[in-house]
Amino acid sequence: MGELFAVLSGKGGTGKTSVCAGIATALAGEGKKVLCIDCDVGLRNLDISLGLSDSGALSFLDVCAGGYSLEEAARHPVYPTLSFLTAPMNCPAEKIDAEAFASMLRQARRQFDYIFLDAPAGVGSGFRLVSSAADRFLLVTGSGPAAVRDAARVGDLLELMGKKDVRLVVNRVDREMLSTVRITIDDVMDTAGLPLTGIVLEDPNVTLAASFGQPLLKYARRSPAAKAYRKIARRIQGFHEPVTLR
Repeated sequence: MGELFAVLSGKGGTGKTSVCAGIATALAGEGKKVLCIDCDVGLRNLDISLGLSDSGALSFLDVCAGGYSLEEAARHPVYPTLSFLTAPMNCPAEKIDAEAFASMLRQARRQFDYIFLDAPAGVGSGFRLVSSAADRFLLVTGSGPAAVRDAARVGDLLELMGKKDVRLVVNRVDREMLSTVRITIDDVMDTAGLPLTGIVLEDPNVTLAASFGQPLLKYARRSPAAKAYRKIARRIQGFHEPVTLR
């Protein structure tokens, strides 16, 4: 059975979607069968970070409704083992049939090694839909106090839901800023109250890759963020990779 991850953030602007795409492409680059599902109804943009903005992908609601199968999900032209379903544009999250959604994901776990659900930021109905279905969680935060406080709130809500496997990814880290305000990654972990699974440095190549319609790991394979995504992908698979600010 495949592993099902929800990629969450307490607030917008943390780079959650870029992290989701980076980890997914890193796993696919190792030959793993990966399904990415954009669950940010109305504000979908995972296709951009994946380099699939011209793919004309099915929405996950098309599959939930039974009109299409998972085999018809868009295939990535660079990473052939990576498939993608986008979010519906005109169906609010609270109107989505949670049981049909869960049924689709059970089928996906039989067909893929890893499934990533790119959740909407915050703790609204989209968060509840995704969190109810997932068993592993990557909570993406920045290092600023507002982002960390919001991440801690999301972590508390997941705990109340009985979710245990929640890991923190600190994204868009600026080492000079941390030094100036005298904040450490340990401080971020302590405030969020969650174990750390990755640090991603601020990297302009993330924006450049999206602007050129390419996945980051193809556009700038040796960039700081690309290296961080590959390390997180290795940790997800159970390999030992030190977590450092490099």
